[in-house]
Amino acid sequence: MSSISFLLPSRRRPWQAAVVASLLATTAVLPFAAAHAADNAPRWTASWAVAARDYNEPSPVPGIATPPALTLHDQTVRVRVDPAAGGTSVRVRFSNAFGTAPLHIAAASVARGTGGDALSPGSIRPLRFMGQRDATVAPGDQVWSDAVRLTVTPRQPLAVSAYIDAETRAATAYTGPAPLSWLVPGDATGTAKLQGAVVSPWGHFVTGIDVAREPTGASASTPPVVVAFGDSITYGVGAVSGTDGSYPTRLGQRLRAQPGGVIEAGATTRTTSVASVINVGIGGNRLLTDGIGQKALDRFDRDVLSQSGVTHTIILIGTNDIGLSSLPSAAPVSVDQLTAGLQRLMDAARTQGVKVLLGTVTPFKGSGYWSIENEATRQALNRWIRGRQNIAGVVDFDVALRDRKDAVAMNPKYDSGDHLHPSDAGYAAMAEAVDVRELQP
Repeated sequence: MSSISFLLPSRRRPWQAAVVASLLATTAVLPFAAAHAADNAPRWTASWAVAARDYNEPSPVPGIATPPALTLHDQTVRVRVDPAAGGTSVRVRFSNAFGTAPLHIAAASVARGTGGDALSPGSIRPLRFMGQRDATVAPGDQVWSDAVRLTVTPRQPLAVSAYIDAETRAATAYTGPAPLSWLVPGDATGTAKLQGAVVSPWGHFVTGIDVAREPTGASASTPPVVVAFGDSITYGVGAVSGTDGSYPTRLGQRLRAQPGGVIEAGATTRTTSVASVINVGIGGNRLLTDGIGQKALDRFDRDVLSQSGVTHTIILIGTNDIGLSSLPSAAPVSVDQLTAGLQRLMDAARTQGVKVLLGTVTPFKGSGYWSIENEATRQALNRWIRGRQNIAGVVDFDVALRDRKDAVAMNPKYDSGDHLHPSDAGYAAMAEAVDVRELQP
């Protein structure tokens, strides 16, 4: 009866009335308090990411060997990353997407890199996982570290170190033209300079870095997060400076160079924080067929739509589908198959509210991919791409790179020499071909 009488006005004592009034007042402001807390919560932005592949997958292309088997045990892997956006806090993604057994990370850290495998000692931050020192990542899964305070500057390298104590077969990895990781015995996650490290062109386990800026309230603008999706022409093969010369890196430089992050849109302007341009290209990747990396249709969700804060994607894919269809073991690829595949990617992005810029397939006359039939397929595909009206924009990479004297060939000044991949100058021209007004958040 006492609980009932507490609710009856005639029986309510002064202190009880005060409690009720306080509860009512608290309840009334809860939505506002929650909104205020949401405004000031960290806004995670993808600052660096890679498109991982299965380290042990057989190559579908003659002459490209599968890397030697690698098993890690009581070793530290240190991976260098180049963040595209800055912030005051950081978190790290570890992936076991292609593993067949659990991945145990016994310890991990993040720090500012000072060149090669060296770290700035005062910047080393041990990582935790839901408050714990270690984490176990199930096959096919991924895990984010807890956030740590660390000032991150765009294009100033970071290094992530992970100590793998149990015997683990390398599986989830990515490769590139420069040293990507260093391996040493024991737990070296707190060591500033490694001794006797084995250098590898492969990176392992670490697939993403997010940054967060200081909370600035609901009025703060959201920086564009642009994910460049494609094959080796997105990754940057052919550039002397490696991925530093790729078109996504150069596009990021363009956006950072704009005063105050202003993106002009006709007669209006929009001020944004510095944009983040993420490169998830895989050399040899195809839209419709597995091979070097999962086919684009299967990896789009993980590599594009799952990136933190993604607002846009630039899709440039199809060159290898067309070129490799000439292999004796491959089936011909039709324009209808390619356009249906691209439409699926566009629809998936639209469902997630991600704006799409579709790139035309670049010229490759003179390369091993070229034939009259393949050129006809490329031309028909590009006509379809140019006709898209329900996307944020079309980037005509074909026009940007073509030779004015021979429109089906690459301009010699943009050719890396293989008539397929652009040079540094070619990638710069590709970055200039992107209309940055179409990258408004």
